[in-house]
Amino acid sequence: MNDLEKHSFYSFLAIYLISSLFFVLLSSFWYYSSLKSSLESETYYELTHLADSISGKVINAQMKGISLSLPNEEGYGYMLVPLHKKEAYTVGYFEKNGYKVLVSSSPQEHLNIAYVIVKTQLYFKELEKLKSDVITRAGLVFLAIFFISFILAKLFMRPVHKRIEQIEEFIQDVSHELNTPITALKMSASRAIKKEVYDKKILTNISISTKQLETIYNSLTYLNFSDKQEESTEVALGDVVNRVVKYYSELSNAKGVEVKIDIHEASLNIIESRAELLISNLLSNAIKYSMPESTIRISLKEGLFVIKDEGVGIASEKLDAIFELYSRDSQIAGGFGVGLNIVKQICDTYKIKVKVSSVLGEGSEFRLLF
Repeated sequence: MNDLEKHSFYSFLAIYLISSLFFVLLSSFWYYSSLKSSLESETYYELTHLADSISGKVINAQMKGISLSLPNEEGYGYMLVPLHKKEAYTVGYFEKNGYKVLVSSSPQEHLNIAYVIVKTQLYFKELEKLKSDVITRAGLVFLAIFFISFILAKLFMRPVHKRIEQIEEFIQDVSHELNTPITALKMSASRAIKKEVYDKKILTNISISTKQLETIYNSLTYLNFSDKQEESTEVALGDVVNRVVKYYSELSNAKGVEVKIDIHEASLNIIESRAELLISNLLSNAIKYSMPESTIRISLKEGLFVIKDEGVGIASEKLDAIFELYSRDSQIAGGFGVGLNIVKQICDTYKIKVKVSSVLGEGSEFRLLF
C-alpha cells in the first residue's frame, strides 16, 4: 500500500474501532446497570424474606409459648434488637461497612423484640463477579470487532487499491501516449527546420501527431466534463462518419490500412460532438489494433452502424470487460483504456445498444443499434 492507501486504511480502522468501542462501552454499561439493579432487587428480596421468616418464628414462639429456634442461613447474618435498644436503630435498607443491611420491624414487639436486623456481603461479591464478567465479555466482543474491522478495512481498501493501481497505470499510459506524438512533432519540426523545405511527409507526420494529441485531449475532456449540459439535435450520421474517416485518413494510410465505407442516410437525436467522439473512438481503436495492409469496413443505415476490422481480435472471456474504465485487452498498440468506456457511456446515454463479436487473430466487429 502507498502512503495514501495506508492513511485511508488506518483512518477507516480508527473510526470504526473508536465508534465500536463507544457502543461496546455504552452497551456494557447498560448491561451492567441492568444486572446490578436486578441484583440489588434480588438482595433486598432475600433480606426481606429472611427478616420475615425470623419475625414469623419470633411471633410463633410467643403465641405458642415455645422456645425460639432461629435458622442459620449461609452468607447471611442477623440480630434481634430488644425494645430497650429500639431508639438506636432506624427501619430501612442501606449499605454499611461492606454489608447490605435491612432493619425490619416485622416482629411487632413480640418477645420484646423491636427489630430484626439482617445483613449480607454476598451482594458485593456478586457485584465484583458481575464487573469481571462484563469486562471480560466486553473485551472479547471488542477483540472480535477488532478482527472484523481489520477484515472489513481490507475489503474496503481492495477496490480503492485496484482503482489507484488503475489510475497509476492510466497516468503512465497517458504519459506514454502523449510522449509518442510529442516526440514525432519535435522530430518533424526539427527536420523541417534543418531542411528548410516543408515536404509532404514532414507535414503529414506533424498532422498525424497533432490529431493523436487532439484525440487524447477529446477523450480526457469528455471524461472530466461529460456532465456538461448541451442540447441534442437531429444529427445526420453519414456526415459524421465521413468527417471522422477523412480525419483519420492520414493515420490509416500511414499504417497501410484501407477504410471502406458503405453509407446510407441515417440520423440520431444526439449532441453532434458526442456522435463524433463515438465514431472517432471506434475508428481510432480499429486502426490501432488492425494489422498493416488490412481493411476496415464501415457500414451505416437507419438504426444500424457497423465497424469491422481485421486486427488482433479479443478473447471471448474478455469481451465483457472491454468497456470498463482503464481496461486494455491488448498491450500491442498502446492506449490508456478509456476509448471503449467512452463509447459505452455515450451509448448508454442515448439508448444505443452495443454488440461486439471478435475472433483472436482475425478481428473484431462492433454493431451499434439505435
